[in-house]
Amino acid sequence: MIRQGGASSARFLYLAALAAGGLWPTAAAAQDAPAAATQAEIRTLLAQLEALKASYAVEVRKLRELDAQVQALQGRIAGTPTQGNPSPATLDGQSGQVASGVAQEGYASTATEAEQAQANVRRSVDDVKQQQSALFNGKLTIENGVTYARYDRKQLTLNGFLALDAIFLGNIAIENVESDSLTYNFAARWGVSPRLTLSADVPYILRKTIYQKGGAGGSAAAVAQEETTGGGIGDITLGANYRLFAESGWRPETVLTASITAPTGREPYGMDWRVIERDNDDFIRFAVPAEQPTGNGVWQAGLGLSMVKATDPAILFGNIGFTHSFQRSFDDIDSDPETTNPGRVALGNAFYFGAGVAFAFNERTSLSISFSDRMAARARTRYAGSDWIKIVGSDANAGTLNFGVTHALSPKATFVGVLGIGVTPDAPDFSLLVKIPYML
Repeated sequence: MIRQGGASSARFLYLAALAAGGLWPTAAAAQDAPAAATQAEIRTLLAQLEALKASYAVEVRKLRELDAQVQALQGRIAGTPTQGNPSPATLDGQSGQVASGVAQEGYASTATEAEQAQANVRRSVDDVKQQQSALFNGKLTIENGVTYARYDRKQLTLNGFLALDAIFLGNIAIENVESDSLTYNFAARWGVSPRLTLSADVPYILRKTIYQKGGAGGSAAAVAQEETTGGGIGDITLGANYRLFAESGWRPETVLTASITAPTGREPYGMDWRVIERDNDDFIRFAVPAEQPTGNGVWQAGLGLSMVKATDPAILFGNIGFTHSFQRSFDDIDSDPETTNPGRVALGNAFYFGAGVAFAFNERTSLSISFSDRMAARARTRYAGSDWIKIVGSDANAGTLNFGVTHALSPKATFVGVLGIGVTPDAPDFSLLVKIPYML
């Protein structure tokens, strides 16, 4: 009995020592372990919940924007305005809370807001497309524009011969032509379908030209000057734009353009002349047209391609084309004021191209820079009963560097301004274009 009691006492003392030394789990420690595991699991579940909420908010925004785009396209095809749809609250019981969070983050919370956001983004792109004849909105657009162009040409004329390959014997005349033109353009474009647009352009032109000729009266120091003006309807152009390909992926929006120009302006053939100076032998040394022409006098047809590619925030655009001039007969094609010779005129065909980039600073304003060039072949004339003759110096290469700005004045009106700087002798020294397209 004494031994059994001693063994029990020894075991009790051993267990007490383990507990005192922290080597035996106590009741409190056994209760804390499940609580810690529960807290870690709760934190994990909360993190997963927040991630799902964020993903859900993004998906709701995408659904609303996609729904707004579909409704806008359906309304455009049907010809009715897009109406806002109720928010998809049936997606989840907490969709109202998620939608509120999306709206606070700057996303559209309704279909109407999503459509408005998409319209703001598209506005700058549409303005650039409108200038490149690549806008098909099924509406009637009226455009009023004014263009001012300045030309200044100086040419040294030598009438004589060289002696000993170094000394010039004869008359030296300096010819200078300064021209200012102001053109008002009334244009209309009508979207027949989502792929076809018809257009008409009617210009009214005012011109003033100053002619200066050195060597008047045989004296190199004397300068004769004469000014002539002219105004009236110019050559009217009718055109059509057909969308070949819509913008998709890497492929730009591609539009086929065709136009025909009628000779409705005053032609530069058979005009009256004013004789300013004659030689002693009655030879005309200086004569100017009595009135400035307002047209080319021949029918012309054009065919080209326009391309536009939007790469946020830049918009790339370019064009290429060809203009053919048809032959036409006139009662007088002689430049001599005192003779009349009927014949035919064939202006040189022209090839043109251009490319540029526009930057949309916001939903209303964009700036652009571009280069355009137009190269024309020599003109030919043929008097009655004679062969064709090429006119020396009638070929041209007009290259222009353009700086433009577009600004949305209202949902229907846009301000367009373009400054052109000539980089070749045949181009205007500079030109300034201001126009306002208005969609009805």
